[in-house]
Amino acid sequence: MDIPYRRKSPEEILLTISKLHLGKLKVLIGAVSGSGKTYHMLQEGQQLKQQGIDVVLCAVTTLQRPETVRQASELERVPIIHWMKDGAEQKDLNLEALLLRDPEVVLVDGLAHRNRPGAQHATRLEDIRFLMARGISIITTINVYELEGADEMAQRLTGIHADQTVPADTLELADEVRLIDVSPETMLKRLEEGVLGSEMNPALSRRGNLGVLREIALRLVAEGVNDSLEKLREEQGLSGPAGVAERILVSAQYHWNGSLYVRRGQQIARRLNGDIVVLTFVHPKKPLSREQLTFKRSIVKLTQKVGAEFAEVPLARRRAIPSLLAKYAAEEQITRVVMGHSKQSWLQQLRQGSIVDSLLHKLHGVDLFLMADRAEHEGERILPVMQRELNEPGQFRRLSSEELAEKVDTLRRGTFKVYIGASPGVGKTYTMLREGNVLLRKGVDVVIGLLETHGRKETAEQVGSLPLIARKQIDYMGTKLEEMDTDAILARNPDVVLVDELAHTNVPTSDRRKRYEDVIRILESGISVISTINVQHLESLNDAVEQLTGVRVRETVPDAILKLADEVELIDVTPQMLQERMRDGKIYAMDKVEQALGAFFTTGNLIALRELALREIADDVDERLEAWDRNHSLRGPLRRREVIYVAVALQSDGDRLIRRGFRIAHRLKADWHVCYVHYGGQLTDQEKVSLAALTSLTERLGGIFECRDANNRKGMHRALLAGANAVKATQLIIGHSRRSLWYTLLKGDLTRKLLRSGRHMDVLVVADRVLNKQ
Repeated sequence: MDIPYRRKSPEEILLTISKLHLGKLKVLIGAVSGSGKTYHMLQEGQQLKQQGIDVVLCAVTTLQRPETVRQASELERVPIIHWMKDGAEQKDLNLEALLLRDPEVVLVDGLAHRNRPGAQHATRLEDIRFLMARGISIITTINVYELEGADEMAQRLTGIHADQTVPADTLELADEVRLIDVSPETMLKRLEEGVLGSEMNPALSRRGNLGVLREIALRLVAEGVNDSLEKLREEQGLSGPAGVAERILVSAQYHWNGSLYVRRGQQIARRLNGDIVVLTFVHPKKPLSREQLTFKRSIVKLTQKVGAEFAEVPLARRRAIPSLLAKYAAEEQITRVVMGHSKQSWLQQLRQGSIVDSLLHKLHGVDLFLMADRAEHEGERILPVMQRELNEPGQFRRLSSEELAEKVDTLRRGTFKVYIGASPGVGKTYTMLREGNVLLRKGVDVVIGLLETHGRKETAEQVGSLPLIARKQIDYMGTKLEEMDTDAILARNPDVVLVDELAHTNVPTSDRRKRYEDVIRILESGISVISTINVQHLESLNDAVEQLTGVRVRETVPDAILKLADEVELIDVTPQMLQERMRDGKIYAMDKVEQALGAFFTTGNLIALRELALREIADDVDERLEAWDRNHSLRGPLRRREVIYVAVALQSDGDRLIRRGFRIAHRLKADWHVCYVHYGGQLTDQEKVSLAALTSLTERLGGIFECRDANNRKGMHRALLAGANAVKATQLIIGHSRRSLWYTLLKGDLTRKLLRSGRHMDVLVVADRVLNKQ
């Protein structure tokens, strides 16, 4: 981190000056050829040209795709060097011609291309670095499987082999990396229509393979965005986890159950798509016994196998464990600590001190996961393998009339596609309208049901020939307001309707409360819908968005709506592009630009939301892969049947715990329950309102809510555990209490009682809310 007011050395000044003369590098990455990288590169070139920047293209391959050819025809071409390899034409950059022309920006395809024998440089990457050193900026394209490391994963999971690759750290050279995301369904349509040509690898015609490559691309770009976020936070002097990427710390000792903790930590990390660190403590003056050395070798070997980091920390006193764990967690950006339940009795904890109690007081913004010792309760020493239900009971059972009707309704339902972005202004509506016009030209009956241009000229121009359904006028409290006219859409009965802003809340007197409910009604009538949403409007991400940005989003959509979609595509835009659009007045009016850039559109917020969107869509892709073929999932198979039980109170962050429980249950394919325990007299009116809100949120997210009674506060933990045991819960989720010492002594500590009595199940203590300030 830079130290304020420190004088720069002559070397640092020279390095800074030299960077000013370097050209910039922007890379557009896609899952496969045909995803639209070249089209978007040319589109960016057009926009730069309109801004007065000198742009040329060289070695750009259009494959005679009409839209791509049209984009390329309006830009100047610099001659290329043609040569043949195995009967196929190859295109090398003409460095001499490019230097002579000396443009500000060159658009060039195929970052992984290898040049002809005898060329000045062996690869296109070297050509690009050569041009950048002479002040020429480059925008280029690459497929994810052409990156070393990703190519091995792609080949292992799909059988697709890249003929040419670039080093794994190539993307680190880029000033900007933008993902061009396309769903497998869209790619298969393009293939069927012959848009992609006849030279496609047959393996790319399989939906599962396309999904795998798409997920690899999403996660790869998300990792790069996370690195950018961590670097920015470091420069701003911010500490602790950024709240986006998961980083799991497993505390394991050289004991027979140490390997179990590592494996459980790995399972959690895989399902949450996080990194894993294994930490052990050793006495600096006591040599390890022969048995401990054996366990150490086993744990180190396992750590290497699962791709985890390993650290050994000296420990002189047992009571220092909580302080050392909390310090290490803060320094290493840990989001969750995994360790075993305490085996101390109440008297031992009183005499020796409780590691868990002390750790809970020292951890800030970090979850604590306490793993049950199932060997003690179930005789279980290893994680059970996935049970493949090859012959499910009732597989050949005849469908009932109700089940048959449900399947027929599903077949009749229209197709639902959602464009999702990290923030306003990324181009969701623009892309939706562009797709609508493409469908219209193909003879599909497409109408606009609801459009919000927000005064953006580029968006309005995309309306083209699309007919617009007039909005419905609604009188509300003496004011005329407008909403989408769902009845008019149903009466018009088009093939496809375009509906903007899925999370919108309708005027209170409307037939349905939310726009997504209108969309469901339209889909049920057999009309297909293309819609838009920002990632921060997903219900279960509400707390994460507030933690990252400090903004609580009021309008939300249940996550099930996204799962209802047949296709979900991410519109990815870098923070630099978005802020540039903002300054040009292409998102908000010019008088609101500075306010927006200093509030929601800060660099830190945009990076964090972008990573959140990338990871969310990667998870969505993985869920769909598991539905198609569980073996294709990058996160691996599920290991055991989980049941999640969330304990909530009315006065604290009950809604946050419910959202957290849903996300964990969703990733584990688990049933989940929420429980509120009441003791004392009748509920107050305010408590009834709070209880109704928690019940509604649980049911909206697909969980089961229950209320249980206790005679007094001291019996609350027994009521909660009785409920958890009744549904055979494997994981209990509770909030992190920050009660004072006096309150704990007088009233008792519910968390402590639950941890002591619930050792037969995993317990997740969710961290208290910590807002990141960008």
